[in-house]
Amino acid sequence: MLDKEQNLPTFEEYLILEEKAAYKSEYHQGQIVAMAGASLAHNRIVSNLHAALYNALQTKPCAVFASDLRLWIEQANRAVYPDIMVICGEPRLVAGRTDTVTNPQIIIEVLSKSTAEEDRSDKFQAYWSLDTFAEYVLVDQYRSRVEYFRRVNEKLWELLVFTQPDDILTLKSIEVELPLAQIYRQVQWEG
Repeated sequence: MLDKEQNLPTFEEYLILEEKAAYKSEYHQGQIVAMAGASLAHNRIVSNLHAALYNALQTKPCAVFASDLRLWIEQANRAVYPDIMVICGEPRLVAGRTDTVTNPQIIIEVLSKSTAEEDRSDKFQAYWSLDTFAEYVLVDQYRSRVEYFRRVNEKLWELLVFTQPDDILTLKSIEVELPLAQIYRQVQWEG
């Protein structure tokens, strides 16, 4: 069913279109936005993070998921594919779906020139409405820079910025340490 005021597809229609599509897309309040491919550096960073988190979470009741698992943010009317999500406890799935969750505790995005502004603003604000969302990490793929946001309370977020290879990012809610040298392993910057 289309949104009657603007003839925009509903979330349910988007899911049907997404199943038939040759490419992934996100859903932003009725707009379907195609996703672009990612660079070698982006993919290495995501792989490094996924491997490190997978290993670190072996004895914890949490799991790490890469960018093929969709996140539905009902209050923001958005469906997105974060680069990395950590879910503690059982994943909460959208009814009738096995590919769409609603309860990440940690979200990590690797910034690109085309997504950095969105990842820092509208997308981050949409994530705020998730009751399980506690930590947000933005990883720059063009230089050594990691921005770590931690929810202190409902209205306050703490920001820490890491830039040195020997800096260690600590994901407090899951008690996991990630050295920047590990996050950026085998990543080569241009110039």
